[in-house]
Amino acid sequence: MRQVAELSDQLTLEVHNLYIDEEEAKKYGVDRAPTIVLTDGSRKDYGVRFYGAPSGYEFATLLDDIRMMASGDSGLSAGTKSRLAELKEPVDLKVFVTPTCPYCPAAVRLAHRFAFESPLVTASMIEATEFPEWATRFNVYGVPKTVINDSEAYALEGAVPEDVLLEQVLATQA
Repeated sequence: MRQVAELSDQLTLEVHNLYIDEEEAKKYGVDRAPTIVLTDGSRKDYGVRFYGAPSGYEFATLLDDIRMMASGDSGLSAGTKSRLAELKEPVDLKVFVTPTCPYCPAAVRLAHRFAFESPLVTASMIEATEFPEWATRFNVYGVPKTVINDSEAYALEGAVPEDVLLEQVLATQA
């Protein structure tokens, strides 16, 4: 992360210790390490998280997220944006990945775009081999796997299209 931050004077990196900087961790809802929280220049939290290193194919996801925040555009369709604006309840997207999965970045990017677009959505990339207890809890046998609101009833396997994730997210609101 230091090397990435050194690439541009428009990027900054703050490193916090989960236990020493307890208030900062609580502020961002972080309870595990290592975690990366992306914010914009004003330190606005869009709910975009990386639990574990965004290595392998996921490094491109990190760069795309930085670009998304810099441009201020999620890249979602107008229809998806308007439907996300109708959310009434918080939605938590957990996308389980491995560094060697070529399909995982698409699932993470989409989840992070939903979080960027809606203040009610939090989206986390979770590196399954770094957090095996989490992967076991959600029966992750293949990746990418997206778990919505910690419920297997709303879990999706594979890199699904935007409209499929949107319908599943909206189903949690019923």
